Amino acid sequence: MNTNIKIIAIALLLISASLTAQTPIRHNALRSNDYGVVYNLPVTQLDFELNITKTTYKRGEYYQYAKQYLSIDNPIVEDKVAYKLESVEVHNVGIPNKNESYLIQFRSNSVEPFVYLTKDGLICSINHDAPIIEQSTTSKTQIEPSASVNAQSLLTEEILLAGSSAKQAELIAKQIFALRLSRTDILTGEAENMPPDGDAYKLVMTQINLQEKALLELFSGSVTTENITAKVSIIPSIENIDREVPFRFSEKLGLVDADDLAGEPIYLSLINKNPQPQVELSDRDIRRLEKKFSEGLVYNVPSKAQLTLTYHNESLINTEVDVVQYGTQDVLTKRMFDNKKQPIKVQFYPNLGAVKQITQ
Repeated sequence: MNTNIKIIAIALLLISASLTAQTPIRHNALRSNDYGVVYNLPVTQLDFELNITKTTYKRGEYYQYAKQYLSIDNPIVEDKVAYKLESVEVHNVGIPNKNESYLIQFRSNSVEPFVYLTKDGLICSINHDAPIIEQSTTSKTQIEPSASVNAQSLLTEEILLAGSSAKQAELIAKQIFALRLSRTDILTGEAENMPPDGDAYKLVMTQINLQEKALLELFSGSVTTENITAKVSIIPSIENIDREVPFRFSEKLGLVDADDLAGEPIYLSLINKNPQPQVELSDRDIRRLEKKFSEGLVYNVPSKAQLTLTYHNESLINTEVDVVQYGTQDVLTKRMFDNKKQPIKVQFYPNLGAVKQITQ
């Protein structure tokens, strides 16, 4: 298993992407909570959304007579399912780091300080109304079935009582030709019983077309196509990722696990563009740093990383992303929030835990 990434979930669903609004929750710093609010900082989770086409081929019951009776040269001769990877998108998501909970504590004489947090405790703003956060979610889609007719319901008693499949195929082919003749007679106005109006005409023609299609598929076979979405969520570690395999893809099975050799590998690279140099601190510097982080508001400073995803030596994704794990942390001092007349207002990127804007 790969060492520099953690795969949290692989989901294969018939889904549609939608946006749901999350309203951050206001937390007032009051005497009852000792003028303090506990918040969480996030780590970066990368959600890969795979757009896949699933095509199902079903052989017709009389495929071997397709050429003989209907001049169909290439009927489907075996049942099979084929998957095609159309595209991949990546979404940067912040999830709470259970080891990164902090307390921001205000002075008792501060002017009604408050903090907005997400429902997961991620910090959104201080002394500033937080905007509604739009989050990408997935939900099951009800797929409307296309209009169709059951071919078995169209078979006449003569066809059902025929002594061989060859005879049945011959009679069904004649039924198809009869439908085509009826359609031609209506189009040319030569039918004995013409539809009385436009609506009836459309209804009759639709039924003829559906019946012809259902009977033809007994010879040619049928093809159905579905668009599905698969999602893989990954949490990088603090190390670079160099051509590791988080998941695989099979043209016969679709998305499969990284260790399932039935699929072809999809390679992921995630390289920190601004690695921090290793610095050795003295004991005094360490104590000073610990004091600084214990008294202020800790926030994340993410680093930029280059993300590439390749399949069959072709690039699926080549983009720059923010990764909290590759960055550092810093502190806003408590003195910033002591101004009684004009309290400091801070906005954050909740999915990163990074400062977006500071105003007064």
